[in-house]
Amino acid sequence: MAFLKKKTDPKVQNNEPMDIDEVMKKYDRESNTRVWEGAPKWIVTGILASFSIFCIYVTLFATWLDEVRLTSFMAFIMFIGYLVFPIKKGKQRANYIPWYDIIIMIAGTGSFLYFCINASEIVARFKINTFEVIIGIVGILCLAELCRRSVGIPILCVAGVLLIYALIFGSTNPSMMARITENVRVLFYSKEGILSTPINVCSKYIVMFIIFGAFLERTGIADFFIKISNALVGRFSGGPAKVAVVASALEGMVSGSSVANTVGSGAVTIPLMKRTGYKPEFAAAAEASASTGGQIMPPIMGAAAFLMAETVGVPYSNIVVKAILPALLYFAGVFITVHLEAKKEGLKGLTKEELPRLKPLLKQTYLLLPLILLIYLVGTSTRSIAYAAAIAIVVAIVVSLFNKEHRITPKRLLEALAAGGQGMITVAAACGVAGIIAGIIGITGLAYMLFNGIVALAGNQVIIALVLTMLCCIVLGMGVPTTANYCIMAATCAPILVQMGVPMIAAHFFVFYFGIVADLTPPVALAAYAGAAIAQANPMKTAFTSTKLAIGAFIIPYVFALNPAMLFIDTTVWEVILICITSFIGMFGVSSALEGYIMRNMRWYERIISAVGGLLLIYPGLVTDVIGIVLVGAVVAIQYIGKKRNNIAVA
Repeated sequence: MAFLKKKTDPKVQNNEPMDIDEVMKKYDRESNTRVWEGAPKWIVTGILASFSIFCIYVTLFATWLDEVRLTSFMAFIMFIGYLVFPIKKGKQRANYIPWYDIIIMIAGTGSFLYFCINASEIVARFKINTFEVIIGIVGILCLAELCRRSVGIPILCVAGVLLIYALIFGSTNPSMMARITENVRVLFYSKEGILSTPINVCSKYIVMFIIFGAFLERTGIADFFIKISNALVGRFSGGPAKVAVVASALEGMVSGSSVANTVGSGAVTIPLMKRTGYKPEFAAAAEASASTGGQIMPPIMGAAAFLMAETVGVPYSNIVVKAILPALLYFAGVFITVHLEAKKEGLKGLTKEELPRLKPLLKQTYLLLPLILLIYLVGTSTRSIAYAAAIAIVVAIVVSLFNKEHRITPKRLLEALAAGGQGMITVAAACGVAGIIAGIIGITGLAYMLFNGIVALAGNQVIIALVLTMLCCIVLGMGVPTTANYCIMAATCAPILVQMGVPMIAAHFFVFYFGIVADLTPPVALAAYAGAAIAQANPMKTAFTSTKLAIGAFIIPYVFALNPAMLFIDTTVWEVILICITSFIGMFGVSSALEGYIMRNMRWYERIISAVGGLLLIYPGLVTDVIGIVLVGAVVAIQYIGKKRNNIAVA
């Protein structure tokens, strides 16, 4: 991309493009890695690729004891984690790893290998000796340090505070050594801590989809998504912003990182949006809000879909189906808002010369075959979803053979496997620490205390409980990755909502959605800040604009929590069709109210009427639908008449 230049002059003008690598390193910890060159680079690549092959073999063929499978997985994570992530951010010396990192790497890897080798004996005797307590403490500390490097400090603050609470108040045993021993046994040597559901799902399912994503990326599908989006909507008013929304929705099907999506597609769309007349803050916000929505877009959904399926106890395919309408509503809201902004500002689309030709692109639709096959297998196959992902990986390799530019050669095969292995480090570290947090909450009874606290504050009013849960999710999500955030909230707040009458799957979707919007919500809105860096825009203004654009993510969870028909629970086909139609009209009402424009600038009372009508339409129900249609229709009629009068007056 020729227009992406390195920003070397501190006095650079505001319209100077930002170095994309620097943006990624600043806002995405996964990009802040060691520098390996020459022979060491290929050795590290080989190790990472070996990890991917190991995960594929264990997932598909091995019949090991769970403790052996999970500890061997974590041992590998410890080893490659310290190979990849340095102790601090900043410029890295090539081919250099300090002696203390080697020691931590060996200690962390050795701790999990010790449990792996002696798993049968330790599980059988249930108790652990003093040496094993030390091994467990070392393993927990090494995992925490890897999490700090790859994920960040906030999640460790949560885990640290809970661990101190567990040691001081979590037991009636007067001996501190006995308390430490019990906590280490639960958190390190049982399946209620590090080796609990998050890591289990991570090693069985998420790893396969991360590897699949790495292969799919190398087939050129991301570039195809941007080009096909340009060809479909680029020519319309405010085309580049609409391209950002459509491309991010498509990319979201295979990628689960808000920041990576924002920077990846934003590097192309944000400069185009600015060039066609969008303000920098709006351009950055449009890309950030669309990219964040990628985490709620089936089938991958930021990896949390797999955890949700395991936690709720329903097939993964059910989760994917129930996520479709809320996700489409979210993107519809963003799309409508950028369209109305373009109309209000009189913005044009891309010129014919700037648009890619649709006909040649249609010949590349074979690139979608791996994704289509994956969705088909997940929905129909009696085999595991890991098996479906493995088949999709093979198909992705075959598909690439028909594209000379993106053909997967042996070198690219190695690189794809290595990218998949490296992509697992952050997810595994976050899931491991999330397991520690969930384990402490379980053994100390904090979940019960939290339940009593929220019920007392809510006074048995579900809506108040939902608001309190939303605030917990957003605050926690400001420093905790989506996957880990969901794990924690699924163990704490979701059960509270269920006991207050919210259907289980709706409660889990609720906490999942509000964990995601933390990436857009000030003061810690990493996706918005990354977009602002590319657009050279004010970060805080961008974050607030992103929140406005993503309003659907704040409304939709309340709707399906209070009336789960939106999740296709206890509904007929005709009810589903009606819900889809009225909900999309409702999003139009809400989006136009926030934007303050339909055919001309809206008066204050028109905005209120449109917002109320839109909310009533989004909430499923015949009475609310009728009232909503009347209100939104009235506003549209007023807008049309007003515009016609203005045109006559001007004439």
